[in-house]
Amino acid sequence: MGSLGFWRLAQADPEWIAAVDPDGTEYTAGELLGRANRLVHGLRDLGLERNDGICGLVPNGVDGLVLYLAALQAGWYYTPVNWHLTGPEIGYIVADSEAKAFIVHERYAAEGARGAEESGIDPRRRFAIGAVEGFRPYEELVAGQPDSLPADRSNGATMHYTSGTTGQPKGVRRKLMGLDPDDSAELLTFLLGLFGIPPGRPAGQAPQAHLITSPNYHTAVTQFGGTALNMGHTLVYMDRWEAEDCLRVIQQYEITNTHMVPTHFKRLLSLPKDVRERYDVSSMKWAIHAAAPCPVPIKHQMLDWWGDCIWEYYAATEGGGTIASPQDWLAHPGTVGNAWPISELLIVNDDGEPVPTGTPGTIYMKMAGVEFEYKGDQEKTQKNRLKDHFTVGDIGYLTEDGFLFLSDRKSDMIISGGANIYPAEIENEIILHAKVADVAVFGIPDEEWGEQIKAVVEPAAGIAPGPELAAELLASLEGRLAKMKWPKTIDFIEVMPREPNGKLLKRKLRDPYWKDHERAI
Repeated sequence: MGSLGFWRLAQADPEWIAAVDPDGTEYTAGELLGRANRLVHGLRDLGLERNDGICGLVPNGVDGLVLYLAALQAGWYYTPVNWHLTGPEIGYIVADSEAKAFIVHERYAAEGARGAEESGIDPRRRFAIGAVEGFRPYEELVAGQPDSLPADRSNGATMHYTSGTTGQPKGVRRKLMGLDPDDSAELLTFLLGLFGIPPGRPAGQAPQAHLITSPNYHTAVTQFGGTALNMGHTLVYMDRWEAEDCLRVIQQYEITNTHMVPTHFKRLLSLPKDVRERYDVSSMKWAIHAAAPCPVPIKHQMLDWWGDCIWEYYAATEGGGTIASPQDWLAHPGTVGNAWPISELLIVNDDGEPVPTGTPGTIYMKMAGVEFEYKGDQEKTQKNRLKDHFTVGDIGYLTEDGFLFLSDRKSDMIISGGANIYPAEIENEIILHAKVADVAVFGIPDEEWGEQIKAVVEPAAGIAPGPELAAELLASLEGRLAKMKWPKTIDFIEVMPREPNGKLLKRKLRDPYWKDHERAI
């Protein structure tokens, strides 16, 4: 293998600034390497062995990065826990992952402590960054430990928990190969290579910098950030994402690549023109987005503003996927791209039979050499499989030349009067209205039609909700959307329930309407 991978790069150039915390504190690669090494030694003294797991409830920044780097060279599974969860939900993940250590930042002390109690994890294996009642100080774990590379190094992995549309979340677990972590780290860099991103430390040139815009407990955020670091890029963390702050950070650190979601685009484009023009974003070469369909006009506006640096892909925690370069997308507006070189796509009907080109069906994917299981749930693992392909329940279709277009999630599809209606198509029209900050569309019970279309709208700042706004939004759909697809009613909400990765929590909105009814899907 060559000279990529964090550990090789850090030993060759320990003074390189490898990460910048949200408060602006800079960390050299040598510092990170030493901290990760000490943590491996400390956890091994606690009895951790290969294939064991650790959980971290920590905010975006270097503390979580150290947990990740320790696990990835010690042969462990690292599960970053969603800090928006309640104590019992956190406890479920800590217990289900069979974590042998749980590290909690004091920012999440209350729910983290409840989670630890719920999980039953041994108090001696609970560690706090800062002060958390009933937890040992993190310093106790690493004090006096050497900062040298541990012996018997072996590749580890992240084990993320999928939110899932029904039931408890499941850990997506991949078998560890027992590789040298340096070689494993270099193999990880293929991900950014798919987008044409070169290694980050070319001689005589400014180093590349990767901006982390979303919570690090999301799979894509961890994978893209980890890959960028293994390429030698500087990781720049944001704590809470704000549109203007994002532009400031891009300019200040000359960010060259990032991972975003369409909600970020909408909020950036909503900034006043003079604010947008105040910042130089010309350093950005790869603004990669995913997680939700991006309305075509919004992406056109981003391309007009930022230039041909907006890349898109489609994948899941379980694997992927497709990729659309700016050129591919401009030639096929609305596509999420064509298959990765190591992936295959299959579109099937409800009987599992392939559908003709251009016909929507359930999307199945296959990624070469990367098998996974839902930890402790063989039934779910098998249920989501078709031969050696898997699905996450999305619907879409392929063009003759192999470009994938998403229609919606199967669980979100509305069946009204026997017709299949895709909420994403309606949402993509309503979101373009200047008075709309966010929108969700879903089906609610209808005695005559089975389901009727409901829209819930978060008005833009300073816009009053009410019947007049509802009428204006419906009138704006004239000539753009068939009347059968218009919402029957529009409700208003102060803040849309979204995960910080842009994923809409539609069930939270939809479930109250279905309390006494059965949904067909």
